[in-house]
Amino acid sequence: MRNKIGSWLLRSMEESNLQLFSLISIWISSKIHDSRALSVKCLKSLGDEFIKDQHFTIRDFVEAEVVFLQVLNFEIGISNVAFIFLEEFFIQFKGVAKVGGLVSFEACMDVMDLLYEKEETSLLFSAPRSLAASILVASYVVTVPKQQWEFPVLPWVKFVTSYKEEDIVEKFIKIVSYKSDELV
Repeated sequence: MRNKIGSWLLRSMEESNLQLFSLISIWISSKIHDSRALSVKCLKSLGDEFIKDQHFTIRDFVEAEVVFLQVLNFEIGISNVAFIFLEEFFIQFKGVAKVGGLVSFEACMDVMDLLYEKEETSLLFSAPRSLAASILVASYVVTVPKQQWEFPVLPWVKFVTSYKEEDIVEKFIKIVSYKSDELV
């Protein structure tokens, strides 16, 4: 296999790197299939416990995920998984609520871009379904005039995602706190 990707993770296939990629495959599967994906902190704890030859940082786990997906020729990354869920929720929301037509998908994308630019927000991307739901809520709050906030968006998001309202609100608050002036 020719190494087209210049990552240090692929330069030598030591046992520790293979163990890291095993954990990454579990993490990716968890993000796609579980309503509550493994957190990167949990994954790092597993790595610290089971990979004795080398210490990997949280940044290494995030980089390894991207490398893993590139090697498999996936055109999907953490943010793209959240994007897929966001697009799905946006379409559903427009279908069930008249006020859904007032939510701007461009605003959703602006929020997504803002989060992608913020390095410290990478932990938000560990649960793409709740992140997508929180982005939709933030876009609802930003683009729908307050006088028209008639639709119970949080209960609807809870129903669609099976996440607790508190989890969605917590992420929403983090999203808005990063730079609320950039969202408008």
